Amino acid sequence: MKAIIPNLSQDAGVPLYHQLYQYIKDSVLEGTIDPQEKLPSLRKLSKDLGLSLTTVELAYNQLLVEGYIYSRPQSGYYVNEISAGMGTVQKESGAFAESPLSLPLIPTNSDFKSQGYYDPSCFDFIKWKKCINQVLTEYSWLLLREGDPKGEISLRKEISRYVYQARGVTCVPAQIVIGAGTQQITGQLCTILTKMGMKHVTVEEPGYLPVRNIFRDRDFAITAAAVGKEGIQIAKLPANIRSAVYVSPSNQFPTGYVMPIGKRYELLEWATKNDSIIIEDDYDSELRYFGKPIPSLQGLDHHQRVVYLGSFSSTLFPSIKISYMVLPSHMAEIFDTFQGDYTQTCSKSEQLTLAIYMSKGLYQTNIKKLRTLYAQKLQAVLSIFAKWGPGFIQPINSSSGINMLIGVKSSKPAADLCWEAKELGISTLPITTFTEALPGNTAALIFYYNQIPLKDMESALTELIEKWRS
Repeated sequence: MKAIIPNLSQDAGVPLYHQLYQYIKDSVLEGTIDPQEKLPSLRKLSKDLGLSLTTVELAYNQLLVEGYIYSRPQSGYYVNEISAGMGTVQKESGAFAESPLSLPLIPTNSDFKSQGYYDPSCFDFIKWKKCINQVLTEYSWLLLREGDPKGEISLRKEISRYVYQARGVTCVPAQIVIGAGTQQITGQLCTILTKMGMKHVTVEEPGYLPVRNIFRDRDFAITAAAVGKEGIQIAKLPANIRSAVYVSPSNQFPTGYVMPIGKRYELLEWATKNDSIIIEDDYDSELRYFGKPIPSLQGLDHHQRVVYLGSFSSTLFPSIKISYMVLPSHMAEIFDTFQGDYTQTCSKSEQLTLAIYMSKGLYQTNIKKLRTLYAQKLQAVLSIFAKWGPGFIQPINSSSGINMLIGVKSSKPAADLCWEAKELGISTLPITTFTEALPGNTAALIFYYNQIPLKDMESALTELIEKWRS
């Protein structure tokens, strides 16, 4: 057992637990700490470094969830096997220029159950309105021109800054394409893949069905690979066919599973050897309720094999419909050859508003607020289910995002349970994949809790449980 002697500083502006996590992570990647080596216990390391037990535990938990270490019951913590040579991190930097930055009556929401629950505390529209006003007063002349097919340059610059800081994604604005939602972005990606001679894609099972439908409608050959607790089964991926694989490694939909670091390098190795492309859907990655968000696959990629997809619908408000993809340089060049065939489908005024919103630091502030709020909602949901639904409702995934997977022990079909929830203004979706793994007469549902206000959570869920039991 090698000594762990990090150089920690209270004045570094970085939490101590993250400094310790970074030191151990770097040691593992550089080979300073060998695979299968046992790490000091929480109490020993806490005593040796003069840190609180909580600080050491937070660092170990982050290493655990990212797959750098694993625990053995009654034994301790050990270092995982990581592919050799993967510890060299290539950071790209670039100088970014400063961003310049008769209707029908609208129905009221007097009957929320016809519209669904909504929580005004999820987003501060007053700050958004100020940014809109700035666009209209200072940059109104920009609205009199067609939008850039790739998206407004001011927003692409802000996105490139943000994804590097928050997700470790390395790119320049020219690699970013903005569109009206993930499905529209995926359609453009299909065109690029077709021009590259790739007409086969592997998707996760279970996974995000709308994207699968887009590949199907574009005449792609589709295979599905099962998802386990460490993500997609890499052994099921094509071995001799250039193809793409669509994954959500940081918060798999709908299971919430996180792909550990060793598996990520294994997937990157598959893409390089098979001359293939990984499509990384990083939806909801910022909404983790313990530790820091898991680093992106794209940030680990040194061979231009990852297309990174992001969206603002969950972190701003659903109707914003601004999504983006970060293309490898060679794929961005292919897009440039046909971008003139398309017009930008995303509102130019909303793009400029978002660029100003991000440049002021308001987006990052909103993310922090949402993490706190949704973490409180998640704990409230788990507490209510434990109190009113023991033996009837089984939470399956409860670590991140805006939804959770639950099992409902009922003889009613999953579709009927979802319809009953909708009648109460609560959003759920049926899923059949996990039915075999659940006890008899148990339906698997995706339950969206994010829009239910905290003050209404108990009354809403107790009413739902009563209706489901009836």
